[in-house]
Amino acid sequence: MLTSRWTKVVVFALCLVPVLLLGWTGYRGELGANPIEYITHWTGDWTLRFLAITLAVTPLRKLLKRPDLIRFRRMLGLFAFFYGCLHLTTYVWLDKFFDWPEIVKDIGKRPFITAGFTAWVLMLPLAMTSTAASIRWLGGKRWRALHRAVYFSAIAGVVHYYWLVKSDVRKPVFYGTIVAALLISRLVDRLRKLRFPQRASVRVKQPVKL
Repeated sequence: MLTSRWTKVVVFALCLVPVLLLGWTGYRGELGANPIEYITHWTGDWTLRFLAITLAVTPLRKLLKRPDLIRFRRMLGLFAFFYGCLHLTTYVWLDKFFDWPEIVKDIGKRPFITAGFTAWVLMLPLAMTSTAASIRWLGGKRWRALHRAVYFSAIAGVVHYYWLVKSDVRKPVFYGTIVAALLISRLVDRLRKLRFPQRASVRVKQPVKL
């Protein structure tokens, strides 16, 4: 079932649900007393969620013994970037009205803005090199090294959220715990491969799409 092209269509449609719900909420005038803040939090939450889901693909495919899950990782990563762009656009357009001097000042002086912008910048080259042609051009080893930047993007995103909320930190701590668990699982897997290189060498590594 996971190998069916229709499965990808279903996953793609599900990934669009958050932005469609946001549009419907705005159409009904239910964005609350501060619509910009509502949109900012909504798009930021879903950026972190998609980053976490993208990071979860690798450990889940091993845990569930479903290697075909890797087919969805690139799509999920691109949706993380998509929602990150919506989040950034909300700040640049709706909040700052393209006041670039003020935006640059914000990035330099407000730590949570700096962390958020860093998270987006780290995602940018990953989105730009998500194609099969990019894998061939960079080579599998360099491509995989570049795409490890997603780890740092997720960390920066959590820090951005934590510094933003200031008081009620339950949600950023929740996302941070998930991201930490996913990164620790990768570290454990990496250490296991270093300790038992003979087992790791049995599997032929292929460059995969994000």
